[in-house]
Amino acid sequence: MKFGGTSLADMERIRHSARHIRREVDEGNQVAVVVSAMAGTTNQLVKWCQEASPLHDAREYDAVVSTGEQVSAGLMAIVLQDMGITARSFCGWQIPIRTSDIHGAARIQDIRADDLDERLGDNQVCVVTGFQGISSQGRITTLGRGGSDTSAVALAAAVKADRCDIYTDVDGVYTADPRIAPRAQRLERISFEEMLEMASLGAKVLQTRSVELAMAQGVRLAVRSSFADPDAFQDVRDGTNFGVPGTLVCDEDEIVEKQIVSGVTLVKSEAKITIRSVKDRPGVAAAIFGALADEQIVVDMIVQNISDDGRQTDITFTVPDSEYDRAMAAVSNNDSFEYETITGAKGSAKISVIGVGMRSHAGVASSMFKALSEKGINIQLITTSEIKTSVLIEEEYAELAVRALHTYYGLDREEE
Repeated sequence: MKFGGTSLADMERIRHSARHIRREVDEGNQVAVVVSAMAGTTNQLVKWCQEASPLHDAREYDAVVSTGEQVSAGLMAIVLQDMGITARSFCGWQIPIRTSDIHGAARIQDIRADDLDERLGDNQVCVVTGFQGISSQGRITTLGRGGSDTSAVALAAAVKADRCDIYTDVDGVYTADPRIAPRAQRLERISFEEMLEMASLGAKVLQTRSVELAMAQGVRLAVRSSFADPDAFQDVRDGTNFGVPGTLVCDEDEIVEKQIVSGVTLVKSEAKITIRSVKDRPGVAAAIFGALADEQIVVDMIVQNISDDGRQTDITFTVPDSEYDRAMAAVSNNDSFEYETITGAKGSAKISVIGVGMRSHAGVASSMFKALSEKGINIQLITTSEIKTSVLIEEEYAELAVRALHTYYGLDREEE
């Protein structure tokens, strides 16, 4: 069971989250818990590090920002003990969770779970700090963005848990953002691949790293709301029925009826850059995107059009609006390739439709284009994969596009 910062925002929230843990203990489950820092704590710790020195030592930065999770783990263990539950807190280094030596963005390499397994066998609830581990040098490390989710999945794999429940401020994964598409439905089940696409294409429910790890390790994830009444949850130990509320992220084979489209996602504030009449020769793409990589700029959509004679090509790609100026400078100041002009603009949005059912159904992309054209929405770029189609459009039409596609693919919840 993993609890995020909003689930641990204050003592009242911690006690409420502890009731979810007690429910699982009462049902006879062996329970390990991973906690994030209390809401806002990590941001404050990062701010203090920056105030102390703009060029602070990354090792000391990790020593400071990892303390938020330690507070949460200790408080959760105390609350559980007060409920009469045998519980103990553990820092990442005590497990130990072995990581790489890259401070601030470490990756988990190994978890020695022997002691944890023994304690779980004795029905002790182990409350573990998320987001942190220990390097080969014996220093505390932090895992970077999405670190606590990643910690939880890795720990679940290490102890061979039946499931990893991610408790957050929403009650599951929806077919679209309910704030944009009010008739969006909560999905009872979604495949790892679909969730991975949704996480990377704008859905904020789960971090991409944790879904990648869950898919690689075969760890079933459940997205559940910590704000819900703990008594509203059903016992799901037999695995035949997930229970309510929540969404189960699992292997595609566990989903009996696969929808053609499972969800519609939106990413705003995308900038488009086009390099025209580039002399087409080996190494040109490497020169362009290598320059962007050197500046740590993440490129998203890429489209290349080669002229009839094969001598020139136009290359178009997208970056976040916030990276637009740096990206323009990176390619404009690069003299390792020849081109005619570079143009670009901010203010686009990427809309994606996702579904494993797209593998076996033709015409999903064309129907998407038709639905957008009926709303008078022009498409600037198109990219596809086996289970998703993404288009770039003007940002002012973004929410209209999401609602239109959500309705077009029959994802709207029926009126009660």
